[in-house]
Amino acid sequence: MLSTDEPLLDNPVYAALLGTHARFAQVRGRARRYPADVAPFVALPSQPSAQDWPDAAGLFVPGTYTAALHDGPEIPQGWTAIRAFDAVQMIGDRVTGLDCPEAISLGATDVPEMLELVAHTEPGPFLKRTIELGDYLGIRRDGALVAMAGERLRFDGWTEISSVCTMPVHRSHGLGSRLVGALIADILRRGDRPFLHVLRTNTSAISLYQQLGFCARRSATITVITPDSVPSTPS
Repeated sequence: MLSTDEPLLDNPVYAALLGTHARFAQVRGRARRYPADVAPFVALPSQPSAQDWPDAAGLFVPGTYTAALHDGPEIPQGWTAIRAFDAVQMIGDRVTGLDCPEAISLGATDVPEMLELVAHTEPGPFLKRTIELGDYLGIRRDGALVAMAGERLRFDGWTEISSVCTMPVHRSHGLGSRLVGALIADILRRGDRPFLHVLRTNTSAISLYQQLGFCARRSATITVITPDSVPSTPS
């Protein structure tokens, strides 16, 4: 893994909800989360106190789920882990963006098609309001949306690339690479650096991102969790 002294990257969801995405943050104590229709993540300080996890539980309705991006499998008492995913965080160490003339900007009216594309390709969570987090680009064939990629977490100096997906019948034509290249170009123009998260098992995607100039920085675990109970608000 690449050693990089960028502490914000060690806790990117928290960094985003304290920074560029603070307008989305639902807050209790030091715990923060995105609205359920924007992104599935909850975040705590890098060194959480004994109160931070109960505060996080207070942000959820009983029986609902969230996802925590963290360094290991440890989930504290009071929470139940439903499923865990091993991921690799990659940073654009040697990327060079390239504009894509056929890429189109996607907006709110495109969301139904984007959700349908995600349902067919399963690139990771994309919800009804995820598009509000950043810029999204797509490619159409015969009027149908067949590929897309966009921006998710954002904070000082960094923008995450996410939701990279292509309909199976249109794969192996470089559509995803072109969209990622266009996003990289836009990110670099505004003075940020790109990063992303990819499942460790997705070796083909990791190889593609390495070809585009990304390097693995660290391992992380994405755990789907639910609180065992929701603390009452102190009187």
